[in-house]
Amino acid sequence: MSSLTDLDWPLATERLVLRPLEPDDLDALWAYRSDPRINEWTGRSPRDRDELLVAFFSPEALAQTLVMEHAGEVVGDLMLKTTDAWGQADVADRTAGVEVELGWTLAAAHQGRGLATEAVRAALGICFDGLGVRRVTAGCFADNEPSWRLMERLGMRREGHGIEECLHRELGWVDGYLYALLASEWRSRPTTHGP
Repeated sequence: MSSLTDLDWPLATERLVLRPLEPDDLDALWAYRSDPRINEWTGRSPRDRDELLVAFFSPEALAQTLVMEHAGEVVGDLMLKTTDAWGQADVADRTAGVEVELGWTLAAAHQGRGLATEAVRAALGICFDGLGVRRVTAGCFADNEPSWRLMERLGMRREGHGIEECLHRELGWVDGYLYALLASEWRSRPTTHGP
């Protein structure tokens, strides 16, 4: 399996440029990651720039984070976290690094125009065609309708509905959804254009 560092960057889509996160992106990341409208649904809400620095600029985080640029401005980020699948002990060696957990965040000012859909579609291509994984998963709070609608729009299948499985900082225990897509499903999809 390849890693993100093995791929050719940047990757251009119709309206975006995707590339690995760099230390110079701190200000841009802080600009939207500190927005309460964004933090409502993210798993991490950095209280200050130092906390953001620790969370996103460790070697591990840098190895799994891409940024989205639109018109030369960083407007969002993608997490592509390579994981192992579950397997029985005698075949566990074949489960290493065959899945990616996918996540995304887009600045509020750029939402509603299909940019997240465009970015996540490209990220799925990176996962299956670039990294060669067999399965991609993504989760969200059940109340985060824009996220689960995006996953469904891209052909991801809802595989789980956890009842009160997620602790939201303001809403308490809430439901969560798990979505997934297999490489074979990605390769057999009809080719579509646009968001």
